[in-house]
Amino acid sequence: MIFNIDKLYNAVKTKGHVCVGLDTCIDYVPALERSSALNDAQAVLAYNRTLIDATYDIASCYKVQIAYYEEMGLEGLKAYSETLKYIKNKNCLAIADIKRGDIADTASRYVKAHFTGDFEADFVTISPYMGMDSVEPWIKEAKTLGKGAFVLMRTSNPGMRDFQYLTITENNKRVYNAVGDKLASLASQYCGECGYGLFGAVVGCTEREEAAEIRKNYSNLFFLIPGYGAQGGGAKDACILLREGNGGVVNASRSIIAAWKSVNHENSQVNNDFAAEAARNAAIKMRDEIKNEL
Repeated sequence: MIFNIDKLYNAVKTKGHVCVGLDTCIDYVPALERSSALNDAQAVLAYNRTLIDATYDIASCYKVQIAYYEEMGLEGLKAYSETLKYIKNKNCLAIADIKRGDIADTASRYVKAHFTGDFEADFVTISPYMGMDSVEPWIKEAKTLGKGAFVLMRTSNPGMRDFQYLTITENNKRVYNAVGDKLASLASQYCGECGYGLFGAVVGCTEREEAAEIRKNYSNLFFLIPGYGAQGGGAKDACILLREGNGGVVNASRSIIAAWKSVNHENSQVNNDFAAEAARNAAIKMRDEIKNEL
């Protein structure tokens, strides 16, 4: 079986490191398109499709944040499902940013919901803070289906220091190191041909201080790297978390999907095609900045 982590590794080799975050707020959709859509969910779906069409040859993968679709109710979840299917139809990889974290039977239901069926994705994001028994159901199915996951380790938000940076008395390590150690052990058991574990880690690029050490200590973990662009991270920050030019994808959402807002234009005349061209240019710029930094 070819695991999705191998597909992602190869996508990075051929396309670059850009992960386009489809955290599509309705406010990012041009007003001209919103006014002619049946509802907000349909406007978001049409916008997503145009963005995907414009970037699928540049993006190594897409990250679809479910919250932006849940807030629109049932129609929003339909748009979420159709977005995932559209990504698949383009022969691209989708990360469902769902951040689930529960144990036993509950976890198995989440697994079924997001590794199969209407919400099927290639990867998911999960939270480990209820313990490894909240991760194990995902691993069991990942082995069978070829799927993967990115587990929250050291994130990019300011509040990460509230818990992730706390020191564990018994070994003088930080909490995020404990997560990394567990994942590294897991990766040694469940590994793709590329040398990386089926389950990687979410490691933000907004804090440079420990980045080199994290990359060195967890060489068998593939990273999903948030924090680029609107959150303040840049190419130099992201590249510290890469390994031999691979080993991670760098997510950018607003700086790509809302790039049209920073282009000189008459707002009333902006349509999805205009926005998609701006997104494509932003994705190319990001791809090339990371490549040049490497």
